[in-house]
Amino acid sequence: MPAWFSALASAFDLASPLALLLLPLPLLAARLMPAETAGGSGALRVPASVVAQARAGAGIAARGRTRLVLIAILWTALVVALAGPRLVLSATALPASGRDIMIAMDLSGSMERRDFDLDGQTVSRLEAVKRVGADFIRRRAGDRIGLVIFANDSYVAASPSFDTATVAHALEEATIGLVGRSTGIGDGLGLALKRLAPQGPEGEAEGPRTAKVAILLSDGTNNAGQTTPRDVAELARDLGVKVYTIALGPRDLANAEGEQDVVDAETLRDMATISGGRAFRVKTTDDLIGVANAIDALEGGRAQAPPLPLRRDLWPWPAALAFLCAAGLLATRRAA
Repeated sequence: MPAWFSALASAFDLASPLALLLLPLPLLAARLMPAETAGGSGALRVPASVVAQARAGAGIAARGRTRLVLIAILWTALVVALAGPRLVLSATALPASGRDIMIAMDLSGSMERRDFDLDGQTVSRLEAVKRVGADFIRRRAGDRIGLVIFANDSYVAASPSFDTATVAHALEEATIGLVGRSTGIGDGLGLALKRLAPQGPEGEAEGPRTAKVAILLSDGTNNAGQTTPRDVAELARDLGVKVYTIALGPRDLANAEGEQDVVDAETLRDMATISGGRAFRVKTTDDLIGVANAIDALEGGRAQAPPLPLRRDLWPWPAALAFLCAAGLLATRRAA
């Protein structure tokens, strides 16, 4: 078999190939139907003009052959359309790691502080996090990722999804003041854990089927919410969720010297240790970029998933041909 023919054949397939068995059905019907008995008493009154044309014979014979061809094409096109021809297209394989990742981001008032550099300009902490975080999310194609924002209250800004572009856009649209201006670290991580531990049909948490990771970013101290950070970290450990914490800001409680609204790096470090994760300290934009790359490497192991073939239906084309043949049959019938 020529190589070009094999390549052409592999580019097409049929949704219902058994439908092609219907192709010889008209021939079988014509052969098996009983013939008309001789000596029938049927009578038909035919106009004289038609009788004259019948004697000539050529016009009616030509139309009969045309109708026969149209009927053959009509039946063939209908059967081919019923078989469902499809064009097989190759799909690009996406990286897949099988991880569920929830990002819990502090959206308190202190994120407005302009003490980070970005593209040679001084920007707020939130602007730096948006730029680096959105880039990190888009790189995680193949993961199921979501976003929680927290301050006084906690809110799911993007439900876990494989659509990383939508989650990244949700991060870029985050606005300070949407959920208050205080810092509820425990509640923020708690809501992220809830989305990482879906409930079964009877209310019991399902066992972890994939690697589950929470990334908690904060630049303050827990001063809002109903839960304590340590209790939520222990819950993460029990659920098998690894928590990476990012303490953001140039100063923390250890060296603040009475300064308010500084990050509690020690608490964040304890949360990561309890859950089996890792704590990071970020003071500059370069640190933030380095942390994003480090987490990306720690949660790597992505491989190309097997490409799934994409199929485009072609049945409307033979169906349209069958419709045209039916119109042609109707036209020749009227002409007769």
